[in-house]
Amino acid sequence: MNRIEKAFHSLKENNRKAFVPYLMAGDGGLDQLMDQLIFLENCGATAIEIGIPFSDPVADGPAIQEAGIRALQSGTTLKEVLSAIQTIRPIVSTPLILMTYMNPIYAYGIGSFIHDAVKAGIDGCIIPDLPIEEEELITPHLQDANIELIRLVTLTSPLERIEEIAKKGRGFLYAVTVTGITGARTEFNDSVSKYLKDIKSVSPIPVLAGFGISTPEQVIELGSYCDGVVVGSKIVQYFHEKKLNEIEHLIQASKTADVS
Repeated sequence: MNRIEKAFHSLKENNRKAFVPYLMAGDGGLDQLMDQLIFLENCGATAIEIGIPFSDPVADGPAIQEAGIRALQSGTTLKEVLSAIQTIRPIVSTPLILMTYMNPIYAYGIGSFIHDAVKAGIDGCIIPDLPIEEEELITPHLQDANIELIRLVTLTSPLERIEEIAKKGRGFLYAVTVTGITGARTEFNDSVSKYLKDIKSVSPIPVLAGFGISTPEQVIELGSYCDGVVVGSKIVQYFHEKKLNEIEHLIQASKTADVS
């Protein structure tokens, strides 16, 4: 088992829900990354998703796009992020998951990317623009390096396809809860609860809800239908606004989600 599997095994043993926060590497300067990761670990994050700034982030909403622009303007690159994580890794034991797109990986070189990700202690990758039909471009390399590819499913995915995707993973399945890009939502479609329950019924791995979750109440509600949540835009916003207490409140809410 890699760190992601161990983390979810521990949650199951302790009857707890997962909380995976997302942050944009380099937003506010790459020198902030260490403090951000240590803070999230101390707050009890199950794993931490680290976004790589990219000029054409097709899955990202305004808050994360703006954070990516700030990071790019400060000169943040994928290579620099991996180098920074390698320095931080001896201090932070929480599973670390890179969220990036295929273009930066291609530009880096798949072999070089995998090599440096291993050196940095990366546990997983989320690549939103990589469909399962094309993932053989990189999955053999990730598997050899014991880096888990975290796959996404959506509200429009047929259940048969969801089941096919779920069987490929070992970490967790990322269930997108909105039809569209990331960003805070005031409410969710009535079908989301059934959608999450249906995914749970066919997935052999934990299911986490993500996209649009922005309040402690939503963390509790959506977490009750699956194994936990991923929160991105709101974490990015709170880091930018230096509202660390609000981040802690979101993470603590996951500990009160219904586990029945």
